[in-house]
Amino acid sequence: MMIVNGRTGFRMTRADRVPVMTQTALLLILLSGFCRGAEPIDIGSRRELFVDDHLVERMSGGARLRLHRPVETDDVFVHDTAWEGSRSMYHTVFRDGDRYRLYYRGSQIDLSAGKYAIRYNVTCYAESRDGIHWKRPELGLVEFRGSKKNNIILSGEICHAFVPFKDTNPDCSPEHRYKAIVAIYKPTRGLHVYSSADGIRWSPMSDKPVITTGYFDSMNLAFWDTVRGKYVGFHRALRGGPGMLKPPSHEASTKDVMTATSSNFLQWSEPEWLEYSPKRWTRFSTRTTRFSPFVQLYTNQVQAYHRAPHIYLGFPTRYVAGRSKLTGLNRRLSESVEYFGIDYTDGGFMTSRDGQQFRFWDEAFIRPGAPGQDRWVYGDNFQALGVLETRSGPPGRRTELSMYAGEGFWRQCRLRRYVLRLDGFVSVQAPLSGGEVVTRPLVFDGNRLELNFATSGAGRIGVEIQEADGRPIEGFSLGDCDELFGDSLDEVVTWRDNPDVNRIAGRPVRLRFIVRDADLFSLRFFSDR
Repeated sequence: MMIVNGRTGFRMTRADRVPVMTQTALLLILLSGFCRGAEPIDIGSRRELFVDDHLVERMSGGARLRLHRPVETDDVFVHDTAWEGSRSMYHTVFRDGDRYRLYYRGSQIDLSAGKYAIRYNVTCYAESRDGIHWKRPELGLVEFRGSKKNNIILSGEICHAFVPFKDTNPDCSPEHRYKAIVAIYKPTRGLHVYSSADGIRWSPMSDKPVITTGYFDSMNLAFWDTVRGKYVGFHRALRGGPGMLKPPSHEASTKDVMTATSSNFLQWSEPEWLEYSPKRWTRFSTRTTRFSPFVQLYTNQVQAYHRAPHIYLGFPTRYVAGRSKLTGLNRRLSESVEYFGIDYTDGGFMTSRDGQQFRFWDEAFIRPGAPGQDRWVYGDNFQALGVLETRSGPPGRRTELSMYAGEGFWRQCRLRRYVLRLDGFVSVQAPLSGGEVVTRPLVFDGNRLELNFATSGAGRIGVEIQEADGRPIEGFSLGDCDELFGDSLDEVVTWRDNPDVNRIAGRPVRLRFIVRDADLFSLRFFSDR
């Protein structure tokens, strides 16, 4: 559903105007930056999300970038078969044509006082037509307790964390259309590569590991980057661990992520550490350096966002050590392995445009929730790899993003669905008193500008297109802009009822947004011709 613009024009209020001296100072700053040879950002007709400050020259007033959290639903996939055991985890989900595929680990854990043992690992497979309701096909591939009537595709050591994807490389041969990254620890600890023609029957592509620098003891992943034209991988490593680099003055290993690239999936570059902004190494005293803010990263779940594939989204599991009050289940877990009872896990969020430097959000993306939900325990809130565009509710309802997280660790494992509006990870938000965002110089293609935004009943958004030096372009000033309000995924901006921006396409411009009690999520220039 979409509420269209009120065609009353965006009347500038006193708060919308910038004092003359401020305008002059701003103009000098903008001219100075432009004259230094700053290249405009060519965004073409791609969708740009406000998940970072890549496009932002400045924000003022009450404008800020705000992280949004997905909404929990009642939709769960319960792992209640005998072969899924007492601990199902490490879920991977992706769309494949008219169906959705789900891969996950099933395992049986022996947990008693002073004892922790894994009895078996299997890799299981499920399918869905809507991303909400899942079915286990009877595959007849792997025997479990005398029967092959199950949805198991693999068993044994390779099932600790078997992480597949569908290869969209145009040069990929059909027999290797599906690929997977697998951690194997003996005889050499490293990442191995597997492939499949149908996503069900798998075989190794090499008899040796393709990456050995790392620790690999959680989900390690890879995918074909359609924008960069190469395979990109992200895997678990320990800063300060065996063969790993140590941060300054850090005395113990810290769980973190490394990345590598490949042109053929068999030969990979030497892995490098991810870098974060703001910096996550913080000195707390002259003796120690901690991983700020008290969290380490288990899984990383980095992927290219399907609506803007030049942007990487990461949904890491955040590991928080030593905070449990040792009550109930936590106390019982600590009697077996201490850190099971005194540590927590929840869901994080980070983004990147180059796969190396990530904007990391200190705030949780998925919280454990109310105490009655029993997710305040180590092992819960592991986010699945994969973001799906789905539609729930009656026909005609707009699509949304579905994400998934595990819960019931140590009890009854489940995969729960969470939902978020399209592009709705981060927004430029401002209160009713208003805020302003001015972009860096941009070059675009197309004849229309569309926005993804939501306002309150009293809120609004105004858009001005400026020359690169900050002067409003005639016909595209804030006073010409027709008021934007409501809730839309793709509202076309108009200036005095005219949406056509073709005459300024291909030249450096700036966008100025006035935001009042509203969230601005993304923008895109496009052509309707």
